[in-house]
Amino acid sequence: MANKINGSDTYSSLPSQIDLELLEALLEPEDATYPWNPGDDESEAYFQELEQQFGMDDLQGVELTRRSQDFYGHLDTLWAGITTPEYNDTRQQVVVLNLQQILLTNFAACVPQTLLNTIATKAAEIFAARQLISEQLVECVQTVLPAWETEDLLVLARPFAYAMRSSESQNAASALSNLQNSEWTALSEVDKAKVSLAIASYAFTQLNNSQSEV
Repeated sequence: MANKINGSDTYSSLPSQIDLELLEALLEPEDATYPWNPGDDESEAYFQELEQQFGMDDLQGVELTRRSQDFYGHLDTLWAGITTPEYNDTRQQVVVLNLQQILLTNFAACVPQTLLNTIATKAAEIFAARQLISEQLVECVQTVLPAWETEDLLVLARPFAYAMRSSESQNAASALSNLQNSEWTALSEVDKAKVSLAIASYAFTQLNNSQSEV
């Protein structure tokens, strides 16, 4: 009986795991030990250091959020001003096809289809270029009448350029009246140039009207 009591006393005197963990915490260096008594002078310095760390973390978080918002906002601005090459190419093709169809509908009975398609393609290509109207008309016509000198075509283009600027009634229909019942191949070179310039001016007018409707 005495042995049992002695054994029980000996077992109960052994430190528990909780006691060991508490002892380990108490034996740790002061700078790594949590201050159990907030009233101690050393505890105040400890808590102030923690508050400064948390304050810096919060400041860094706010700054990171602000900068990330600015960054993504800048990306949105850049993206809004960018169109992909595929989109530009497709849109240009649609403009050219629509203009070709308009010219074919109005002039295919009198003018070769190849000439109309070429003028439509060139007009759509240089429509937004910073050129005088007369220069744009000449550039279009030179694609179908390469033998003509630029200066000579500029002289013929002036009435059409003036009509486009002043919104007068002169248009491709008046120049096409020279065709009457004649075939394109039967026209003089001057009449061919005038008709081509008239069609080019009509093409630019259509492009300008379509842009105004967008």
